[in-house]
Amino acid sequence: MAAQTAFSGGAGPSVLVRGAGVSGLTAAVTLAERGARVHVHESGPRIGSGASWQAGGMLAPWCEAESAPKDVTEQSLASLDWWDAHVPGVIRNGTLVLAPARDVGEVARFGRRTSHFSTIGEAEVAELEPDLADRFSRALFFAGEGHVDPRDALRALATRLVGLGGQITCDVPVNAGTAGYDWVVDCTGIAARDQMADMRGVRGEMLLLRCPDVTLHRPVRMLHPRIPIYIVPRADHVYMVGATMIESENAGPMTLRSMVEMLGAVYALHPAFGEAEILETGTGLRPSYPDNMPAVRRDGRHIHINGMYRHGFLLSPVRAADAADIVFGNA
Repeated sequence: MAAQTAFSGGAGPSVLVRGAGVSGLTAAVTLAERGARVHVHESGPRIGSGASWQAGGMLAPWCEAESAPKDVTEQSLASLDWWDAHVPGVIRNGTLVLAPARDVGEVARFGRRTSHFSTIGEAEVAELEPDLADRFSRALFFAGEGHVDPRDALRALATRLVGLGGQITCDVPVNAGTAGYDWVVDCTGIAARDQMADMRGVRGEMLLLRCPDVTLHRPVRMLHPRIPIYIVPRADHVYMVGATMIESENAGPMTLRSMVEMLGAVYALHPAFGEAEILETGTGLRPSYPDNMPAVRRDGRHIHINGMYRHGFLLSPVRAADAADIVFGNA
């Protein structure tokens, strides 16, 4: 689709949002809800052409405290309610954190760095996840957390934006002009690194598996001293398997070693995953600032929402509100 011209007429400010990932669409919807006339430009062929398409969609503010600054938890506590109010399919069944018997000490270590969980035993694990019965003697249960399918959520946000009168145009060249808009909100992630001297890329890896023989009702974090992973259930017995962020700017395909380690961890969770179909593999670079904290930066009438690291779905609502406050003179 070719780029279109800016809006004309109307009462609200005209805003160009660059990037149709989670931060861009969240910002666009937030701005449109406040009365802005919003046009989203996406350089890829569809919404979510960047890192957001590979996300886990976990809404887990308490679990993230294990390795994230406390601001991540404090600022993301309202995220579940925001997503619940804006897209269908938010599941609020909590998060289960466990480890193989040889690494059960990792569960205690995780607990020391987090809060708002209950420590449960084998019987409680079996009650929460019957397919994991008799497999794990100790776990942490974060009852207040949830998850959403990122791809469905992005589509729902796009639909909501159009319903609010916004526009989305894909295949827009990255150097397309921005003249005619009152504000430009840049949410282009790692593509904006030439404008953000302190930004780095952090590698993420994921698998999509289909395993009809296993049913999970919530995200499971499988702890390991070297490569912790998470398994997030989606519809039709599809599971997203992701590794924690890897400090590397290599955006190339997944290595054999990485795949073996991830699949081995899933197999340790339940042997039936040995018969799972591998539907998709994915890698990508997550935009990150030195403190791993997403930020809103302003330069005149240009606003950057970036550095989402692994917190895109958790913190995009609050960062979108920050940007909207600037546009509407409340910041």
